[in-house]
Amino acid sequence: MSGLPATARRTAAAAALVASAAPAALGCYLALTLVAGALPVVTAWLTKLLLDGLGSGASFGALAGPGAGLAAAGVVIAVAPQGSQYLRRELDRRVGLLADDRLFTAVEGFNGLGRFEDPRFLDRLRLAQSSGGGMPNQAVDGAVGIARSAVTIGGFLGSLSLLSPWMTALVLGAAVPTLVSEVAMARRKARTLWDIGPVERRQMFYSELLSSVEAAKEIRLFGTGAFLRGRMLADRRTADAAKRAVDRREALVQSGLGLLAALVSGGGLLWAVGAAHTGTLSAGDVVMFVAAVAGIQGALATLASEVARSHQALLMFDHYLAVTRAGPDLPVPAAPAALPPLARGIELRDVWFRYSPGHPWVLRGACLRLHHGQALALVGLNGAGKSTLVKLLCRFYDPERGAILWDGVDIRTVDVAALRRRIGAVFQDYMHYDMTAAENIALGDLSALTDRPRVEAAAERAGIHAKVAALPHGYDTLLSRRFFMESDKDNPETGVVLSGGQRQRLALARAFLRDRRDLMILDEPSAGLDAEAEHEIHTALRQHRGERTSLLISHRLGAVRDADVIAVLEDGRVVEQGPHAELIGSGGRYARLFALQATGYRAGGEAGTAGPAGGPADAPAFTGEPR
Repeated sequence: MSGLPATARRTAAAAALVASAAPAALGCYLALTLVAGALPVVTAWLTKLLLDGLGSGASFGALAGPGAGLAAAGVVIAVAPQGSQYLRRELDRRVGLLADDRLFTAVEGFNGLGRFEDPRFLDRLRLAQSSGGGMPNQAVDGAVGIARSAVTIGGFLGSLSLLSPWMTALVLGAAVPTLVSEVAMARRKARTLWDIGPVERRQMFYSELLSSVEAAKEIRLFGTGAFLRGRMLADRRTADAAKRAVDRREALVQSGLGLLAALVSGGGLLWAVGAAHTGTLSAGDVVMFVAAVAGIQGALATLASEVARSHQALLMFDHYLAVTRAGPDLPVPAAPAALPPLARGIELRDVWFRYSPGHPWVLRGACLRLHHGQALALVGLNGAGKSTLVKLLCRFYDPERGAILWDGVDIRTVDVAALRRRIGAVFQDYMHYDMTAAENIALGDLSALTDRPRVEAAAERAGIHAKVAALPHGYDTLLSRRFFMESDKDNPETGVVLSGGQRQRLALARAFLRDRRDLMILDEPSAGLDAEAEHEIHTALRQHRGERTSLLISHRLGAVRDADVIAVLEDGRVVEQGPHAELIGSGGRYARLFALQATGYRAGGEAGTAGPAGGPADAPAFTGEPR
C-alpha cells in the first residue's frame, strides 16, 4: 500500500501532461480504444445468434440482423486501428513537444552548476530526456489498454458465467500469477535501466571519442583506437549482460504462464465438446464458450502486460518528474535585495568552499578586495582555486562559509539573474556554437541580435571582423558543417569551420558585447593563441578595460604585469597581493614564479629576445601555471 500513493501521483501527473498537450486527440483515442475493447464481445454474441438461428431454421429476416451486425463490426475492426494509430502518433508529437518544453524550462531554472557536475543527476537527466515525451503516453496508453481489456473481460465473463460458473473462476484464477509476475518484471526492468546508467554513459563516451574529429588525431598518432574500442565493448557487454538476464527471466516466466493458459484453455475446450455431445450446449454455445475463454485469457494477458508497461513507464517517468520538480539548486531569497551599480567594489570575506563534504577544501578562508575601476590579476598554481573563485563570483556555487559582497551586499541575497546581467566573462573553456557568426557573437547579449553595428564593433575589438566579413555570407555564414547532406559538404557556401584561435576571438567578441557590464571576468582570454595574436588581444583588453572593473586570470605572467593589483592564490588563500613592481621587489612567491618563467625564456634563446605578446624576455609565458 505504501507504493500506491506514489503510483497514483505519477499516474495523475502523466495524465495531466497528456491532457494538457492534446485534450481532443486524447478523448478520441480513448473512445476508439473502448469501442475496440467491446467489439470482440459483440462479435462473439452476433456469431452465436447467427449459428443458433441457422441451427434452428430461422427465417432470413431473423438472420439478417446478426449478419449485418457482423458486417458492421468488420468495418469498424478494419478502420479503427488506423484511426487509433494516427491519434497515438499525434499524442506522441504533442506530448513530446510539451514535455521537452517543461523539462528544459526546469533545467534553465537551475541557477548553479552543481547538478551539471553530479554524475548521478546527469544519469537522471538523461533518463528524463528519453522518458519525458514517451513515458506519459505509454502510461496513459497502458491505462486506456487496461480499460479496454476490462471492457472485453467484463463482457466475456458475463457470457461465460451463463455457460459455466466454475470455468469462469478457473480462468480468472489462472490470470493472477500473470498479473503479479508482469508487475514484478516491470520493476526489474526499470531498476536495471537505472543501475546500468553509468556503464552506458561510459560506453557513449568511448563511442563519441572513437567517432569525433577532436580526438581523431591523437587516437591515430598514439594508436589508442583498439584500447578505447576494447573499453567501449567491455561496457557494452556489461550493459548487455544485465539486460540479457532480465530478458531471460522474462522469457522463462512468460513460457510458464503461457503453458498454464494453454492447459486451462485446452481443458475447457474438452469440457465444452463433451457438453455439446450430451446436448447440454448448443453449437452457438460452444462457439461462445471458445470465444469467451480465448477472449478472457487474451484480455487478461493484455491487461497484465498493460499494467506492467504502465507501471514501468511510470517508474521511468519518475525521473522526468524528479528533474522538473527539483526546483532551484541555489537558495532563492524570498525578497531579493536591490543590486546597485558597482560603486565601491567586490569583497571576498573569509570564503571557504568545497564541492561536497567528501571533497577537500578548495578555498580556505580566501580574502580579497577588488575596488571599483580596478584591474585585478589572479595567479597561482594548479588547484589553487582560481577557477573556483570565478564560479563563486558568478554565483554558480555559494560559499560554505564566509561571504562575497557587492558594494557591501551579500550576493546570496540578490536575484541571481540580476547579478549575472552585470557581469561579462570569457572562460578558458569557451563555447563555440554551430550557428552563424553574428549569432555566435550576439549570444553575449541578445539585445544585439538585430543590431549588426554593435556586433561588428565587438568583432572589430576582438580582431575577428575582417575574417568574418570575408566569409561567403559574411556575418550570416554558418560556422559549422554538421547540418548538411553529404552532397553539400564540399560547398563552403553551406558552412565554414573556423580555427581554434578564430573561435576564441569570437568568444572574446561575445564578452566585448557586454561592455556595459559592471564587472568583466577574463579567464585565460588568450590561451592557445600565438604570440602576435596574444599581443593583439591583450592590447585590445587594456583599451577595453579603461576604467572598468575587471578580473584577469592568465597562464602568462607577462600578460598581467600591467594590472593595478596582482593577487597570488595558493592552497585556497591569497598569500600576497600588490602591483607588479612591488611584488617583484618583495622577492616573494610571485617574484619567484616570474623569475622562473623568465629563466625559461632566456634559456630558449639569447637574452633580450622578445617574450610573448611582444614584451621583453622577462615577460614570460606562465606555462607551468595550471588550472
